[in-house]
Amino acid sequence: MLNLQPKKLAPGVYLLATPIGTARDITLRALDILASADVLVAEDTRSLRKLMEIHGVALGDRPVLSYHDHNGAQMRPRLMGLLAEGKSLAYASEAGTPMVADPGFDLARAARDEGYDVISAPGPSAVVTALTLAGLPTDRFMFAGFLPNAKGARRKMLEELSAIPATLAFYESPKRVAAMLKDAADVMGGVRDAAVCRELTKKFEEVIRAPLQDLADICADRSLKGEIVVLIDRPRSPNVSEVDIEAELKLLLETMSVRDASDELAAKTGVKRRKIYQMALALDQG
Repeated sequence: MLNLQPKKLAPGVYLLATPIGTARDITLRALDILASADVLVAEDTRSLRKLMEIHGVALGDRPVLSYHDHNGAQMRPRLMGLLAEGKSLAYASEAGTPMVADPGFDLARAARDEGYDVISAPGPSAVVTALTLAGLPTDRFMFAGFLPNAKGARRKMLEELSAIPATLAFYESPKRVAAMLKDAADVMGGVRDAAVCRELTKKFEEVIRAPLQDLADICADRSLKGEIVVLIDRPRSPNVSEVDIEAELKLLLETMSVRDASDELAAKTGVKRRKIYQMALALDQG
């Protein structure tokens, strides 16, 4: 057990990153803040209490308040009132870093607007952990959070992100990951390198690396569980000429629809599906 020495904190909002799996991933600074803050605020108060018990952080008579996306509008005035009384507030998301696909943005913005300090105690983040494990380029990346649930909206967003010259990072539900990967393979090309990272820092941590189409097939045959991060490599310039694409399309269109032929050739070559679809449409109408 750590021998924590609570000390008076200046008034303000302290944003605490909490473990995404292994409880010992919390930082010493975060534990100091948990031991010292006047008021504890959490996305899930049960998770925060359990974390404090594991690390021997005494709660005492300090309040533990719930703050999340569904009650934020009602809770923020109360929390701002506590700041006005000179209180220090420690805010912890359920797992990971506040505001990275977690609540806290509106609270931090409100505190800043009123002139209070907002302090970050950095630590675990699923997207950063996945980037270090996936084996894809990390010199430039874009975190896109959760894609839309609806297929049409999801494919539209994937199309918008397809040409970005950076590794793309998404959070995804185990129930939707196979459909998401299938859409990504269709839209971005099945040969594009990707990785599925799940249960990071936990007992059953797993990283599956493969081209998008292979990943889609793997995840369609498996029932994945746990928290999932999907990473997709930046677009590459495929060494395929338009003459070769057109010749292949003519063969495919003899037995397939424009849509199916476009999907198959995009997955095979890595060329953008939209470009192939337009060529297929012109051939079909010619």
